[in-house]
Amino acid sequence: MMARSGASGDKSDNDGVIARNKRARHDYHILDTFEAGLVLTGTEVKALRQGKATLTDAYGHVREGEAFLLNLHIGQYEQGNVFNHEPTRTRKLLLHRREIRRLIGSVEREGLTLVPLDLHFKDGRVKVSIALAKGKKLHDKREDIRRRDDEREMARAVRAR
Repeated sequence: MMARSGASGDKSDNDGVIARNKRARHDYHILDTFEAGLVLTGTEVKALRQGKATLTDAYGHVREGEAFLLNLHIGQYEQGNVFNHEPTRTRKLLLHRREIRRLIGSVEREGLTLVPLDLHFKDGRVKVSIALAKGKKLHDKREDIRRRDDEREMARAVRAR
């Protein structure tokens, strides 16, 4: 068997990140992460290969023993014509049963949130990294910003020596 080369003109290669949720780590304490598959249509995959995805408003939801990703925006595929998809439809997450049970327990009992961290290709398939997260309070966000600024200043002082 021959290995596939990444010589195509796609924005993202075989194992590349398509979209990243930059606000997730700023707005939430990340407690645990999972990698899940997504049930997608053909035009959605083609649009993702062009890098047309936004995770900013997306969140996970568990109901009736299944996990779903809501508000994930995948832009229209130009050549999709009548077969194109709805950009923000609800997409099913593909997880093992024991992972779903764990998510149900955490979301319902502990009041945690399911937040997508990034969307990426893995061995030619689209995967999403989702996290069990707890919302940060305003003082936590300020503390993180202060700590980051202090680290930057220390790094500058070390470089200046």
